[in-house]
Amino acid sequence: MKYVLFVCNHNAGRSQMAQALFERHAPDDVRPESAGSTPATQLWPNVVEAMREIGIDLAGRRPRKLTVEMQLHADWAVTMGCGDACPYVPTRVEDWDIPDPAHKPIETVRDIRDEVENRVQALIENRLPEIRSDRTSHQVRLARLLPDLAREFGDLRSDADIRSCADAILADYQEAPVRSFVMTIAHRRTRQCLAAERCDPAATL
Repeated sequence: MKYVLFVCNHNAGRSQMAQALFERHAPDDVRPESAGSTPATQLWPNVVEAMREIGIDLAGRRPRKLTVEMQLHADWAVTMGCGDACPYVPTRVEDWDIPDPAHKPIETVRDIRDEVENRVQALIENRLPEIRSDRTSHQVRLARLLPDLAREFGDLRSDADIRSCADAILADYQEAPVRSFVMTIAHRRTRQCLAAERCDPAATL
């Protein structure tokens, strides 16, 4: 399973539209998420209306704040109009220059919706092989695990053994449909494996 993360300032318009349109058009093995650096309290009503016109109901969705965990498990990221306000996402990043639909008339929001859909379809048509093969998020998660493990087990295991064990355990979660707790679980399993007389990642499942 791969994840594409759409980020804008408020997660109330562009990134929500992109997530919903990606869900409509993309294959099941690549899933979208969206978030905002300073999320609004609700989606912009004109965005909900424009999306309803094309058969997508966003009325039950709420803006979400971008978290470190989201950044860690994203395999690809798209930012939209946040500039310096968008947090760093440690993976492949595209920036789409798309106007903010907040408080715009419905005619303008329809044009923005259609532009977002065209960008999403182009992303799916042109980038899926790269998204599926990109290992950036795996390497970032691995780099975050290693310092604590090295401090705890550096006197017992070589750096190569620690890295190999953590790498193998993280690889178990490449196809996980939900990665929210991957770092916690992987850290616990890796510690258990390294503390054993013989480190066998499969034995920690």
